[in-house]
Amino acid sequence: MEMEKLVSVCRSYRRFAPGVQVEISTLRELVSLARCVPSAANRQPLKYVLSCSSAANDCIFQTLAWAAYLKDWPGPGPQERPAAYIVILLDTNISQSADIDVGIVAQTILLGATARGLGGCMFGAIKRDQLALSLALPPHLQVALVLAIGKPIEVVVLEGLPADGSIKYYRDPDGTHHVPKRPLEELIQATYG
Repeated sequence: MEMEKLVSVCRSYRRFAPGVQVEISTLRELVSLARCVPSAANRQPLKYVLSCSSAANDCIFQTLAWAAYLKDWPGPGPQERPAAYIVILLDTNISQSADIDVGIVAQTILLGATARGLGGCMFGAIKRDQLALSLALPPHLQVALVLAIGKPIEVVVLEGLPADGSIKYYRDPDGTHHVPKRPLEELIQATYG
């Protein structure tokens, strides 16, 4: 898939096809992609928990806030939940922070998932203490981000900002998920050359 197409279809998907499994081997392939990306000072302080187990997935699901702008939607029902999760952890024995690394890794994993016909969603709104307890994490491993992975069933449409300038995503009555994006002209502040 061409890079532009890959990036345009790599969206935040929150509803997934029931019965479509994601194998641990696929999750391992995605983390292997992520381990090759740049890391600040090459510290490589991120570790991962991989789950495609129903019981572990249920524990992870309970710790996530699913869509801040969709106030009346608590998240996908049992038949539309992701088949797998990747929990990204910061090993504080290696580094005290890795915000840039986390972003690079998360996007790489989701691009890899998209290239494999899957999709996902990044979660920063996490009940971290509850998740760490559920996963029996030692204190030096801190939950940084959670990625939900599965076969997406929703349609996500990118569009320009509405007249009021709102950046809030929304769903129309047929379930299509609309994501307003700022125009390129607004983003580029200066050009030289």
